[in-house]
Amino acid sequence: MDFEMVMQELEALGKERTKKTYLSNGAHEPLFGVATGAMKPIAKKIKKNQPLAEQLYATGNYDAMYFAGIIADPMTMMEADFELWIDGAYFYMLSDYVVAVTLSEADIAKAVADKWIASGEELKMSAGWSCYCWLLGRRPDSEFNTNKIASMLDQVENTIHHSPDRTKSSMNNFIYTVGLSYLPLHEKAVETAKKVGPVEIKRDKKKSSILLASESIQKEVDRGRLGFKRKYVRC
Repeated sequence: MDFEMVMQELEALGKERTKKTYLSNGAHEPLFGVATGAMKPIAKKIKKNQPLAEQLYATGNYDAMYFAGIIADPMTMMEADFELWIDGAYFYMLSDYVVAVTLSEADIAKAVADKWIASGEELKMSAGWSCYCWLLGRRPDSEFNTNKIASMLDQVENTIHHSPDRTKSSMNNFIYTVGLSYLPLHEKAVETAKKVGPVEIKRDKKKSSILLASESIQKEVDRGRLGFKRKYVRC
C-alpha cells in the first residue's frame, strides 16, 4: 500500500464520535477520528515501512501520525529522526503514545530519553519519562542500572510537584511502573509514592484529576501482578 491508499483507508475508517473524543483530549485538525484497533488490519498488510511512516507522520494529521508509529522501524531511526518526531508531537497522545513508544524499541532509547528529560520542555520531558515506563514495562530488569533508576526516583520525588502538568503525569506513571515492573526497586518506589502523595493534574475546561501512585501500585500487587512485563508496546 502506498501513501495515498493508506490516507484513503484511514479517512474511510474515521468516526465523528471518535474524532470528537480526540479533539477533547488535545488533538486538532486535520484528523479523521480512527480508533486505534481499526488500524490493525492495515498495519498487518504493511508491517514495517519506515519511508511510508515518515510520509504519514509529516502530514500533521493525527490519525496518520499515530499510524506512522505503528508501522515505523525504530531500529533504522537515528536520533535526528526522533527529534523531528518529538518536535511534531503537539500533544501528549503523540509524545507519549507514538514517539515515546517507538523510541522504546530503539537501541538509543535511554540516551535520547535522558536528553528529553533534561530538556525543560514539557512534552519532551513527558516523552522521556514515558519512554522509561515503556522500557521498564517490557525489558528484563537486568538491562537497567539500579543506581540510575533509583536516582530517577529521587528526581521525581524532588521535582514532580513543580513540573508542568503533562510531565507530572508521566513522572507519576514512572513511580508506578518502577513499583510494578522493576523488582529491584519495588520497595523504594512504594516509599517514593508515599512521599510524593497526591499529584494534581490541571486540565483545560475540565476538573483537575488527582493521581496517587501508591494506591495504583498496591492495587496491582493485590491482583498478583508484581513483576509484570509487557510482550509488546506497539499495536
